[in-house]
Amino acid sequence: MQFSVDISFFFAYNIHMALTKRQKEFLDFLAGFLDKQGYSPSYEEIAEGLSLASLATVHKHIMALEAKHYVKRGFNQSRSLEIAPRYYEEQRQHHQPPPGLEMPLLGRIAAGSPVEAIAGHDTLSFADFVGDPNTYALQVRGESMIEDHIMGGDYVLVEKAAEARDGDIVVALVDGSETTLKRFYLEPDGRVRLQPANSSMQPIYLPRSSVTIQGKVLAVLRRY
Repeated sequence: MQFSVDISFFFAYNIHMALTKRQKEFLDFLAGFLDKQGYSPSYEEIAEGLSLASLATVHKHIMALEAKHYVKRGFNQSRSLEIAPRYYEEQRQHHQPPPGLEMPLLGRIAAGSPVEAIAGHDTLSFADFVGDPNTYALQVRGESMIEDHIMGGDYVLVEKAAEARDGDIVVALVDGSETTLKRFYLEPDGRVRLQPANSSMQPIYLPRSSVTIQGKVLAVLRRY
């Protein structure tokens, strides 16, 4: 019986604390105003910015958000609304990439003449690639793209695409049976030229109808 009571309280608490869509819009407006102006908006500015019918509606939203610990206000003070840390923490968590998709970007290194090493505090995120259902990875076989620094054993990150521009590195399906990684060019006579990045190899010329573009290369990953 005690377990049942505790579970019921847990759900009631979370339902009570959840933000409505309108409350989320209210907080986002308030955060944007504070960030832009450096001070909190008046009730009139909130009503105008959110197209609310009356100041009483603004007051109702503020009281509800206070009860949920998202805002704080100073009594008998003009423009005294403050956003509680809880809102910013939830925003940070919402936009944070999943674990393992971000790593520190400590700076830049010269591959030519030595330069002064300067440490940075940025991060490099792979979430934009990995979280997109239109991207996939392929492992490269062969040496046809070595002059574009794509070696056998490398992995290429590919964005699904049905069209390509001259010079794009593409995954091309030839005659519906074989795929190849080449630079794409449309010749004046209407044929397609699939150009290897290896001076010892000849380009492949094909009718446009024989070539289906399956994707374009976004990045290359190499393990040592």
